[in-house]
Amino acid sequence: MANTTASMTSELYANVVQAALFTLSEQTVIRPLIRNYDMTGTPGLTAQVPIYPAISAADLTDGTDISSATSFNTTSKTITAAERGVLVSLTDLAKESASEDVAAAIGRQIGDAMAKKVDTELAALFDGFSGSVGSANDELTIDDLFKAAATLRNNQAPGPYVCVLHPFQAFQIKKLLAGNGNTPMNNHDLANEALREGFVGRIAGMDIFESTVITGGDSAGAFTGAAMSQDALGYMVKRAMRVEEQRDASLRATEIVGSMAYGVSEIFDGYGVKIIGDAQL
Repeated sequence: MANTTASMTSELYANVVQAALFTLSEQTVIRPLIRNYDMTGTPGLTAQVPIYPAISAADLTDGTDISSATSFNTTSKTITAAERGVLVSLTDLAKESASEDVAAAIGRQIGDAMAKKVDTELAALFDGFSGSVGSANDELTIDDLFKAAATLRNNQAPGPYVCVLHPFQAFQIKKLLAGNGNTPMNNHDLANEALREGFVGRIAGMDIFESTVITGGDSAGAFTGAAMSQDALGYMVKRAMRVEEQRDASLRATEIVGSMAYGVSEIFDGYGVKIIGDAQL
């Protein structure tokens, strides 16, 4: 039976919190690329994100009044927050027998779990974009990335643009850049970088990122990445991640709980393009 008497030393607890928060910050790939809304300390669980309409300018005649006003009716998207969390039980025996910094290890695991949770929910929104390039039965090409970027520009999506791919999708791009073991492509900077570091870099005006949280978006099992503007998706944090501990005397262990409250949502559909590619290497 758990009680509220904490037995973990302050040094151990501080290490858990520090490692968890650092890992959450460093391991989230998608969250920093989109629009973030901070609702901490604000009443309510929802955030209303205004959607502003596009307006057009007209020709004017000198000395003539503008007779008609342009309507400016905004709509909105609602992001609702909910709790997510993870519990780790650190037994006394495990803590006493460990040769490494158990606190930092637990903190890293908690932070990594929460980071993957956030990014997984954001990646699941990629399949909701109306715009699409690529095919479930085909490997990605450089042309697919240029088509995605062109679609964003045609939709007047504000830059900068980013592209998030599964490592298997990114592999196909790197293979093309490196020449598939033969002659690399004419862009020597990108080709050399792909060969040396395995890093794609910037293509078609988009920074390319990789994340393993991207999953299949269709029955064929292809991966669904995305090219997007920062305003395509929204992440609203209601309560930032906090780490708490509680002693469970009967279990001879300390329960360590990491939790946070947040919500995710698509904001502007036209500001994102899903990128579908064969899931096979």
